[in-house]
Amino acid sequence: VQLVESGGGLVQAGGSLRLSCAASGRTTFSMHFMGWFRQEPRKEREFVAAISRGGGTAYYADSVKGRFTISRDNAKNTVLLEMNSLKPEDTAVYYCAAQSAFGANYDYRMSYDVWGQGTQVTVSS
Repeated sequence: VQLVESGGGLVQAGGSLRLSCAASGRTTFSMHFMGWFRQEPRKEREFVAAISRGGGTAYYADSVKGRFTISRDNAKNTVLLEMNSLKPEDTAVYYCAAQSAFGANYDYRMSYDVWGQGTQVTVSS
């Protein structure tokens, strides 16, 4: 599977953005557990959110819980990250990732096999 993110940009604090991740390739999208991570310069890539293969279960980092919503449309091979009440500390490059293994940790970046190229999100104060 190949992943391409879009939807990043510059927004004021308190604003909203919606990130999209489009998947393509020969593997079946619904067979992949999907996640979003983010990375600031000179920092480790950190978990943001993840969603189960069928879309019925979502997981969030404490820092975004209640503000971000992850969803997926397996018919369209897309996963979305709706981000509300954005804060300057949300500024980072956001990456979409796919996990093919079953039972792997959803918040551990090494559990993910495929990564997109990233999209920049900048929140001004």
